[in-house]
Amino acid sequence: MSWFLLFCAGLFEVCWAIGLKYTDGFTRPLPTVLTVAAMAASLGLLGLAMRELPLGTAYAIWTGVGAVGTVIAGIVLFGESMALVRMASVGLIIVGLVGLKVSA
Repeated sequence: MSWFLLFCAGLFEVCWAIGLKYTDGFTRPLPTVLTVAAMAASLGLLGLAMRELPLGTAYAIWTGVGAVGTVIAGIVLFGESMALVRMASVGLIIVGLVGLKVSA
């Protein structure tokens, strides 16, 4: 269950990162409220997952899921670059996440 909570925390991290783009510097009320709610959900789920998972592993996976998800969202939603080096770097992050999961 902790791994599922951690993955969900990472997804909420993606949500708040995307939300930051839509808040327009926290000047738009609805996107701002939704972004802050996603931040709270992400941190709350991370805290619950850390009850059973090692700190370093949980934090690294949380940020990794957030980073990979945010790159994908940036490509899909904002037309960001899919340059080979960028995609290879994302692939390395994924390899690191799998390595952390396997070793935990």
